[in-house]
Amino acid sequence: MRVGIFGGSFDPVHNGHLFVAEAVRDACDLARVLFVPTREGKHYRDGAMSAPSAERAQMIRLAIAANPAFALDDSDLASDASGYTADLLPRLRARYPDAAFTFVVGGDSLVRSEWQRLDEVIDAVEAFVVAPRGPITGEDLDAALAALAPQRRAKIRLLDLPLVAESATLIRERLGAGRSARYLIPEPVYRYIEERGLYRG
Repeated sequence: MRVGIFGGSFDPVHNGHLFVAEAVRDACDLARVLFVPTREGKHYRDGAMSAPSAERAQMIRLAIAANPAFALDDSDLASDASGYTADLLPRLRARYPDAAFTFVVGGDSLVRSEWQRLDEVIDAVEAFVVAPRGPITGEDLDAALAALAPQRRAKIRLLDLPLVAESATLIRERLGAGRSARYLIPEPVYRYIEERGLYRG
């Protein structure tokens, strides 16, 4: 069974996340896409995540409820989780021993984040899919992947998708300024944020 792994802070989950997950599911013939939120790890700046782990996980549940191919996996929210993908994948392998994993990453995350043990991550999956995000060029991606051996580069697939404008940073900024983010996020998530008063400074 082909299973996609879509990790991130999801702070909050938004329509762009859902579009990318569905596009990857369709393009890669995945049976399921796991949304895997990360907890506040050592490699995050103080204050980088504005909603607690439990709140972010609940927003994901609300956002994906209508799609039977989507699921929440809380492996990276465990108290002993490092927040690094190379450490997450063995946990997921233990939970889904028969799955062939496709890892999903945004181009901006691949280029701008300080990846730890990227070679281990690629070795642990069947495919490594990069979705377009932000003003990232092909040259940027080539530079980020330059150190990889050819057999690892062969696992990487760049998806041809429309560029999604939504970003969690933009949504947090709008909400923090008392402005509406409705229709940037799924309606159940919008209602949950309003009820809980999240991101309101």
